[in-house]
Amino acid sequence: MTDQSPDDSVNTEAVNDEPVRGEEVAPEQSGAAPAAGDVPPGEPAEAPSDGEAAAAGSTADAVLAAERLGDLQRLQAEYVNYKRRVDRDRAVVQERVVRDVLESLLPTLDDIHAAREHGDLTGPFAAIADKLEGALGRYGLSRFGAKGEAFDPQQHEALMHAPWPADDAELPTGATATTVVTVLQPGYRAGEQVLRPARVAVADPE
Repeated sequence: MTDQSPDDSVNTEAVNDEPVRGEEVAPEQSGAAPAAGDVPPGEPAEAPSDGEAAAAGSTADAVLAAERLGDLQRLQAEYVNYKRRVDRDRAVVQERVVRDVLESLLPTLDDIHAAREHGDLTGPFAAIADKLEGALGRYGLSRFGAKGEAFDPQQHEALMHAPWPADDAELPTGATATTVVTVLQPGYRAGEQVLRPARVAVADPE
């Protein structure tokens, strides 16, 4: 039996540690090659190109501009509707005020009309009455109601029903409907709105 020196002994650990020829050595986990598309640890991600950044910025700006435009259009529509309501309400209030003033003057106008019909309105008072009626006429006030008109419940208020006066030349001869034969109190309207219907006496033709 031959003695072997320590130098001649085979280091089995070193042999086992050496890779076998022809075999691929698996890299350690910490030093493994990165897969395709992976960013190696510790290295920054690839920055987008200038074209991609510009496209993304343009898209965001377009979305923001569309939102701001929509907000502006909504505000403008709300303002237009508000202005229309204010103008409409202002016109309604103005018409109501004018109507209230005209209605408050109707008794005075009745006195003026009655005095004129009886011949009592003369001199300076007649001129003043004419000026007053002319001024009120600029606000759309007009008098209506006359003998011989066909009775219209929208325009006339019948206070009495009288027999047909056959000898009254002011009445139409060919009347076939209920007719105004006497105007007891004239009616007034402001524009197309009736402030007070004409108070009349009516008769049916025979």
